[in-house]
Amino acid sequence: MTSKAWSGRFEQPTDKRVERFTESISFDYRLGVHDIQGSIAHVEMLSEVGLISSQERTQLCAELRNIDRNIREGQMEIRPELEDIHMHIERDVIDALGDIGRKIHTGRSRNDQVSTAFRLWMRDSIAALDQLLGDLQLAFVNRAESDMGIILPAYTHMQRAQPVLASHHWLAYCEKLQRDRDRLQDTRKRVNVLPLGTAALAGSSLPLDRESVASKLGFDAISQNSLDASSDRDFAAEFLFDLAMIAEHLSSWAEEWIIWSTIEFDFIRLPDAFCTGSSIMPQKKNPDVLELIRGKTGRVLGDLQALLTILKGLPLAYNRDLQEDKIPVFDAYDTIGSCLSVAAPLVDGIQLNQKAINSRLEQGFLDATTLMEYLIGKGIPMRTGHEMVGQLVKQCEQHQMTLSDLPFEDFQKLSSEVEEDVFDHLGVQNAVKAFQTVGSTAFGQVQSQISAWQGRLSGST
Repeated sequence: MTSKAWSGRFEQPTDKRVERFTESISFDYRLGVHDIQGSIAHVEMLSEVGLISSQERTQLCAELRNIDRNIREGQMEIRPELEDIHMHIERDVIDALGDIGRKIHTGRSRNDQVSTAFRLWMRDSIAALDQLLGDLQLAFVNRAESDMGIILPAYTHMQRAQPVLASHHWLAYCEKLQRDRDRLQDTRKRVNVLPLGTAALAGSSLPLDRESVASKLGFDAISQNSLDASSDRDFAAEFLFDLAMIAEHLSSWAEEWIIWSTIEFDFIRLPDAFCTGSSIMPQKKNPDVLELIRGKTGRVLGDLQALLTILKGLPLAYNRDLQEDKIPVFDAYDTIGSCLSVAAPLVDGIQLNQKAINSRLEQGFLDATTLMEYLIGKGIPMRTGHEMVGQLVKQCEQHQMTLSDLPFEDFQKLSSEVEEDVFDHLGVQNAVKAFQTVGSTAFGQVQSQISAWQGRLSGST
């Protein structure tokens, strides 16, 4: 196969500069094994409907499997003038089988062929990411189990707010990551629609059995409109959005731990194996891995924006602009995969600095809300109780005291309903014990959630 697949109506050869400009083999090579997967199913269907003989099917499938091995072993000859991986595969089939090879593209266009291979790749990529996300969840669950009983200050507006169990904090990330996994599985529903058989844009006059191909490839449905199928990249944009949300969650976690690892906070000690030093300052231990995770988020968000911009304003059916869809998708996938591959072992390797945490745990009036709720339980209206506790906090700040340092008389001034048991609700330990609601940082609730997550993840990772 020395000429272009479309050279019949052209009088001039393609300019070499155009060949270099239009090639995509440099990045779509990774679709090779998925293109072959789709091509084998297509060939088998062509035989079933009588468009090729069973002998031709056998020869074509055997050669496709040979090419598959060559691709996996990096043995395929790359020629930019053949544009993409799909034409490289067809070239090798024709070179090996002659006219029989020329039948492989019967009933399809590169439009539906490329979209099919892309969707098959994306299905596998979703499965790989789901595994990595599950691994990270399990790392947080393991930390939640080992750190049970340790109390942390939780923040709003970067100001100390209420005490929470460290385990509760770790499980919050599990929730975020589960939404990421759920989004990917929901996206998979729209990925798993077969476009093959819609041909260029209008369908085919050949008796193609699209349902047979869908069944062979594990697609849940076939596309119902050939014009839409030719141009649809919603699934790619949705996949990129999912990756962008994963990146956002990872960046938020990274930012928090970067702050926590400073001397000013000193909540966690990062493992040496996941840090770097300074070329000039010998004392430095820098959280470079976390910083890069945070930085790579911008890259993934840029990939999403790039694809949305490519798709903006495209008329129906295929446009060559769509060749550019794979670069941001591949880049975002590789970036998120690399971030997740280091995230789980980093979570496994950190140490909570309990001494530093405990030394300042009573600072910031973390028990103020619990005190207010104690007053509510004594029949005091919420807003009244809120004001009363605010006044006590002001008093404590003036005298450099904690709420539990106040004499009982000061509490009785608030209301005659206040009893000695008020001290059972003061201090971070008592504040944590006071929580009751489902989903809260109460010991029993957190232990129950740890068990639930362990059961959930044991069946999915």
